Amino acid sequence: MPKSSKNSAAETVEVEGYEGHLDHLDGGYTVAFEKYTADADLSPYFAGLPDNRCQAAHWGYVLAGKVTFKTADGEETFVAGDAYYVAPGHTPVLYAGTEVVEFSPTEQFQQTIDVVTKNMDAAG
Repeated sequence: MPKSSKNSAAETVEVEGYEGHLDHLDGGYTVAFEKYTADADLSPYFAGLPDNRCQAAHWGYVLAGKVTFKTADGEETFVAGDAYYVAPGHTPVLYAGTEVVEFSPTEQFQQTIDVVTKNMDAAG
């Protein structure tokens, strides 16, 4: 059985406002232990994806703080203690002090991250 923890995750990503510890699990899923250190609406970084929105589904749990997901139908905010599912077709709004654990299908997640990284690099 695959397992992971924040301390054992194979990949660490640190950029301004975000710290992530990620592992790709057997069965095609990525687990991300994420901490947000700044408020940010990440919508601009999804430009170039279908509908300019994330194309991966996410199942998560908010350990502390809150996170908002915007969709064509509106937005929903999840707070500490909430488990959530967000379908493809969203953009996130992050809040400083938030920590989440999130599971995503690796293939769709990686396609989205490739576009987001390209857009972040272009923005400087």
